[in-house]
Amino acid sequence: MSEAAAEPTPELFRILFLGDVVGEPGRKAVAALLPILREELQVDFAIVNGENSAGGRGITPKIAISLMRAKADVITTGDHIWDQKEIIPFLYDEPRLLRPLNYPEGAHGKGTLVLQTKKCKVGVINLQGRTFMRDALENPFTAVTQAVEAMRQETPVIFVDFHAEATSEKVAMGWHLDGKVTAVVGTHTHVPTADERVLPNGTAFQSDAGMCGPLDSVIGSQIEPVLEKFHTQLPAKFGVARGPVRLNGALITLDPATGKAVSIERIARTWHD
Repeated sequence: MSEAAAEPTPELFRILFLGDVVGEPGRKAVAALLPILREELQVDFAIVNGENSAGGRGITPKIAISLMRAKADVITTGDHIWDQKEIIPFLYDEPRLLRPLNYPEGAHGKGTLVLQTKKCKVGVINLQGRTFMRDALENPFTAVTQAVEAMRQETPVIFVDFHAEATSEKVAMGWHLDGKVTAVVGTHTHVPTADERVLPNGTAFQSDAGMCGPLDSVIGSQIEPVLEKFHTQLPAKFGVARGPVRLNGALITLDPATGKAVSIERIARTWHD
C-alpha cells in the first residue's frame, strides 16, 4: 500500500518592520543595514517608520526617496508628519509614504496602501493613538475597523503600524484586531518592548518596535540638553545625538494564504559609522 502524500508545506512570507528612524544617524544605519537584513532574514517586504528622520522631526521628500532606495517598500509616519512643510505635495505624488489614517477628512495624503509582491498582496495601515498624544484625531478603533474590512476584500495580509504613546491603548488595539490583521506593531516611544507574541487568533503583536537611532542618547536626542530640561524645566533645544546607532524592529513570519502570523521576533543591530 502506498503512503498517503504529505500535505504541502505553505510558502511563508516575511515582513520586516523598522521602528522610528531618528535623524541622519538613523538614516545612515538603515541605508547600510536594511539591504543586508533583507538578504540575511529572507525578507519579502520591508516597512520603515520615517517620522523622525529629518533632524528628529518629520520627513522630507529627499529622505523618503533615500529610504526607498535603501529597499524600504513602504514608509509609515506619525504625529510629526507635518513638521517639514515640503512633504505635503509629496504625499500626493508618492503613495508608498503614509500618514496616520485617522486624521480628519481633507488631510493631505493617505493612511492605507495595498501593494502587489511576487507572493501576495500586502496591505499596510498607518494609525495614530489619542491617549497622551498632541493631536485630537478621529477614533483609531473606529477608523481601523472600517479600513480593515475594506482591505480584506483584497488581501488577508495586513500590517498595522500603531503610532501611540500609551501602552494600554496599543495592547487594546492588538486585541481589537486579533484575527483580523497579520500584525499590530507600535511606534512612537522609541523604546522596544519585550511583549512580542502571536495572539490567539493569529495576529502578531508588539507594543513598540523601538527606534533606529543613536544608542548613547535619550530616545535619540542629545543627553545633556535633556538632562538640563529635567533639572530646570526651562525651554531647551534637543539635537539628534551622535555615535553608534541601535537599529530596532520586528520580523513577522506569516502564511500569505490566510494572513495569519506564524511568529514575531525582535530585531536589533548596532551600527557604527
